[in-house]
Amino acid sequence: MSSHSATPQPLTARRGASLTGRLRVPGDKSISHRSLIFGLLSAGETAISGLLEGEDVLRTADAARALGADVERLGEGRWRVRGVGIGGLASPAGVLDFGNAGTGSRLMMGVVGGHPITATFDGDASLRKRPMRRILDPLVKMGARVVSEAEGGRCPITLEGAREAVPIVYETPVASAQIKSAVLLAGLNAPGRTTVVENEASRDHTERMLRHFGAEVSVEPHGSHGRRITLVGQPELTARPVVVPADPSSAAFPLVAALIVPGSDIVLEGVMMNPLRTGLITTLMEMGADIAVLDRREEGGEDVADLRVRAGTLKGVDVPAERAPSMIDEYPILAVAAAFAEGETVMRGLHELRVKESDRLEAVLAGLLAAGVDAEIAGDDLIVRGGRVAGGGTAATHLDHRIAMSFLVLGLASEKPMQVDDGTMIATSFPTFVPLMHGLGADIG
Repeated sequence: MSSHSATPQPLTARRGASLTGRLRVPGDKSISHRSLIFGLLSAGETAISGLLEGEDVLRTADAARALGADVERLGEGRWRVRGVGIGGLASPAGVLDFGNAGTGSRLMMGVVGGHPITATFDGDASLRKRPMRRILDPLVKMGARVVSEAEGGRCPITLEGAREAVPIVYETPVASAQIKSAVLLAGLNAPGRTTVVENEASRDHTERMLRHFGAEVSVEPHGSHGRRITLVGQPELTARPVVVPADPSSAAFPLVAALIVPGSDIVLEGVMMNPLRTGLITTLMEMGADIAVLDRREEGGEDVADLRVRAGTLKGVDVPAERAPSMIDEYPILAVAAAFAEGETVMRGLHELRVKESDRLEAVLAGLLAAGVDAEIAGDDLIVRGGRVAGGGTAATHLDHRIAMSFLVLGLASEKPMQVDDGTMIATSFPTFVPLMHGLGADIG
């Protein structure tokens, strides 16, 4: 039973004391999904620590089981996956229900697309609205067949994987780690070389984890901002331990809260610092944020560090469109930071936000207006004029966890309390959000 069918639970955030303390936010969602998928595709036993136990990731664990892996939870964040290896997958007995998990469903379509098995993918009302055609198109070129789909290439989708997957060279129509990853995952079971060409570099977690598990992957520059990624097919993937770093997209919420609540001083531990994921930190530093990067190190093939964050004055900036892929999930919380900054912040080229869990661009604007912030959309740009933030309104979340958390953070520093119409879906990515914020001194309830 998905939490999205539960009764809505409104939450309210109020101004209070400064935020202080240390915390580690849950494991990165992108790495958590991939660690389970690579565990499935590897020979041997993959030990995972720090796994994000949110609803989205648990759906991927269920799907890995349905495809033949032995997946076991050993304790908090500690999991073990005994894989079947590339080519060893079985057709699942039932529907693969991904709930609200866009990443899990799209990556697993790539896995199924490269194997001679058939699976039906479905999810909640939100996932059923999300476009899957751009994932399916390259998989069909590789030999997969779409047996059935809802209108516009949406779930439920029944996919028959390739009998013998064909390696291809594929240029992605948009910068998307999900499209790239689906093609590479399908290419694992294809002979020869599968190549993905990106005009704008997207997150590279799949490439890093492919190498971590023993695949041969080469990455070359393509144009001024792009990459050409080539995978040698049919490798023997060998089980490797994965330490999941703290999710920078989740760290964004306490981080911005500490910047805007006067007197705050917090430390966020073990945050992933992959340069393709740190666009928000780059932008906040341009705005004058007091963020110190401490103890850089490597865990699970990824760069991590501790972040010390202190409240201070922010100023408005112009955020270039080419930064969007490195912070696409962080624009709602950046908009909240911009509301408290001096002057105007312009966030450019946000068309990709219109096909997230909700039309995130319109949802962010509506929430800002409900809080009394001066903001507007011009084309695909979001413009926020910062200064006094009244609060006192209710933000409609549209079943979107990031909208819910962003406007609760706003309420911690606005003049009047801020309410969100539903907080139940926060569990999809950050189940411990409210108690962890309480631990820093936040008033949310």
